[in-house]
Amino acid sequence: MLLQACVNGARDPVEHPWLSADASVVAEDAARAVDAGAQEVHVHPKNARGQDSLAAPDVSRWVAAVRAAQPGVPVGVTTGAWAEPDVERRLAAIGSWTEAPDHASVNWHEVGADEVAASLLRRGIAVEAGLWDASGFEVWKRSPVRGECLRVLIELPDEPAETLRAHAEAMIAHVRLEEPDMPILLHGEERSTWPVFDLAVELGLAARIGLEDTLLLPDGSPAPGNAALVRVALERMRGVSPRARPEALPRHRYGVEYGKALGSRGRSEEGGASPLLRRRLAEVPGSSVVHRYGLALHVSGRFLRNRLQS
Repeated sequence: MLLQACVNGARDPVEHPWLSADASVVAEDAARAVDAGAQEVHVHPKNARGQDSLAAPDVSRWVAAVRAAQPGVPVGVTTGAWAEPDVERRLAAIGSWTEAPDHASVNWHEVGADEVAASLLRRGIAVEAGLWDASGFEVWKRSPVRGECLRVLIELPDEPAETLRAHAEAMIAHVRLEEPDMPILLHGEERSTWPVFDLAVELGLAARIGLEDTLLLPDGSPAPGNAALVRVALERMRGVSPRARPEALPRHRYGVEYGKALGSRGRSEEGGASPLLRRRLAEVPGSSVVHRYGLALHVSGRFLRNRLQS
């Protein structure tokens, strides 16, 4: 099972002692995380003000620092639109990178995702497809570069634990229907981080852990750093037998019937299923799964307002 260390994210450096605008500081902590058992590093390059940056000098400095601290370990970066909202400037920045990462994440709910992914692939940089809602999934589903992605990142928002499994299994099943053999990395953020990590282990999926996703250990105490998070994650992985992959379950639970619940006429303005759709689903025999998963994917409007950048 792949375990990736997501070492800083878009967080402000003041949030934790190991979060810094100094690449060497974060690289040192990333190396500790790898020594603790992480197999890859995902890092957000920063400018001198500690803000996420796609500028070539910043990306080169940060990627080189992580590689120097831990040679041979794959290093990935973000291409998040918050770092450069203008698509053309984002593409120009990627085209100017001189120290290219091994892979980069592309959020498919963002404008320009196909172009960004294609630009990365032309440069020989692998693409992690970030999916966290139905709208992003639909764009990725139609993408001409969908099949060329290294893996899919299914990102679950900071949501209550009781809704996580439904949300995750619905997204996983839909990805499997489109790309049955594509690896999936499942992760959460903030309060969903540890429940989603445990779910990834249970399902036999790749996972990630780090200060980008959470500043806390499972018991709610502050994490000393990324290495501590990785060590706890590995402890939670031991002795867990992954269950069958979701695509082995009956497809009708997630496919045809579930698809019927995704019609735009059934959505509310907040992104969830409308009251009318919920009433109609309740009247259909055996529709509880459709009801459950129909609600699970269509929460993007609510989460978009609350979601932290990743």
